[in-house]
Parts: sequence; C-alpha cells; structure tokens
Amino acid sequence: MRAYRIAYDGRPFHGFQRQPSVPTVADATLDALVALDLLADTDGRSRPTPPGYAAAGRTDAGVSALAQTVAFEAPDWLSPRALNAHLPDAVRAWAAADVSDGFHATHDAARRAYVYHLPVSDADADRAREAAARLSGRHDFHNLTPDETGTERTLDCTVEPDGATLRVRVAAGGFPRQLVRRLVTVIRSVATGTGVDRIDRLLSPPPVTGPDGVRPAPPEPLVLTTVDYPGVEFVREPAAVAAVRDTFGRQRRRGLAAARVAETVLDGVDGGSV
Repeated sequence: MRAYRIAYDGRPFHGFQRQPSVPTVADATLDALVALDLLADTDGRSRPTPPGYAAAGRTDAGVSALAQTVAFEAPDWLSPRALNAHLPDAVRAWAAADVSDGFHATHDAARRAYVYHLPVSDADADRAREAAARLSGRHDFHNLTPDETGTERTLDCTVEPDGATLRVRVAAGGFPRQLVRRLVTVIRSVATGTGVDRIDRLLSPPPVTGPDGVRPAPPEPLVLTTVDYPGVEFVREPAAVAAVRDTFGRQRRRGLAAARVAETVLDGVDGGSV
C-alpha cells in the first residue's frame, strides 16, 4: 500500500468525491490510473477503484487542498512524478509514503486542519479571536452543519491577521459537512459587530433555522492544509514539488495581476482622473 499527498486548485472541480457527469478530483485521479494501465477503462461507466482505495476526506466544490491524501495498492514504480504525468495541471501529487496493509486514508487520519483566508475590510481582529475561542473545545455543532448525526466534535479554532485577510485555522479529528465554512460565517459576523452571545445560542440544543440560521461562507478561500497519520512519514519528491510550485506559482501571479487591476479601477472611481 502507498499513500500520496495531493495538492489541487478546487475551483475547476465539483469537489473531491466522484459524481456523475461533473469533473471531480477523485475522477481525475482515477483517470490517471487508467492512463497508467493500473485500472481498466470502463468507457464512462462506473469505474472501479484500486484495492484499498480511500481518501482523507471529501472537500466541497471549489475547496482546494495541500494535503489531501489518497492511498491504495500501488506498484513500487508509481511515484508522485509518474502520477502527475497523467493528472490535469490543477491536481499535483508531491509526496508519498509506504503504509501497512489495511491502512485506510479516511479512518486512520488522527487530525485534519483547514485554513480559510477571510477577506476583510471592516472586521475587528480581537473580536474575531474571541469568537474563535468561544467556538473552540467540545461542542455539539448541530446548528452549523446539515448533518443530523456526528455533530459533536472537539475543535481548535484560531484567527490571525494576514495582510488584507484574516487567517482562520480550524483543526479537529474530523468535520461534519460545511462546518468550517459556517464557522467562518459566524466569526465574520462577530468580527463586524454581531454580539458574541449569538455563539452561545448556536451551540445550544434548540435548533436555529430560517433567517436566524448560518449560511456557509464561499468555498474558494478554503484549503485542506493538514492530515496527520501517526507513524506515517511522507517523503517529498523534488520533481513533484517543483511541479506544485510551478502550477501554484502561476496561479499566484494571475491572482496578483487581477488584484492590481481591481485596485486600479477602485482608485480611479474614488477620485482619479477620467
């Protein structure tokens, strides 16, 4: 068995998990295994997975990853670089580890962490930290997820200013659906003036629905950054790391250019020459 660290830009995909008729990161990974003659081509029909196949988690549509982890029975020659040769540019494997038979990428993960880059212009960082502290610890988050079971979790939530954003980091053993994005919505609302006591109401047993409920923040600023497996050591492959740097370096340059264009327009309408 081998486990692979996979980074991806989630924007072109409808999430990680396979879905019919829409592009997903899992489908891109399995397509690469078909191209490498490690899986049979099923001509678009429901594709089998390799023995032992599992992933660390299901990221939503638009969510990106640094440390998504996929494990399955793989030949020794299947390096991250070999896998990248048949992956789309937005998906890059960059490290691998030999794992024991019976390893399960979902169930054996001891801790996961997400980072949300929250753009802010009128937020109070101290209030955001206070909200994060209130949300940390063991709580029943049934008002912050559409899941009906498995909603009680122990979270570690922190907030730090990072340039023009607040960097919200949330770590736990696992997450109900949409929990991180709804936590971000709550933190932003408190940071921009909502009373901190709203958190106590959301963490209490009575359901909070309708206009008082919490909608998830947009998915694009969210990144799966950490998945910990005790005793498993991932080895970075230099050529594969270089491929990640190339892909995401180009993405960063495009983002910087778009930001400068927006700044030019905003400065102009605010008083520049016409």
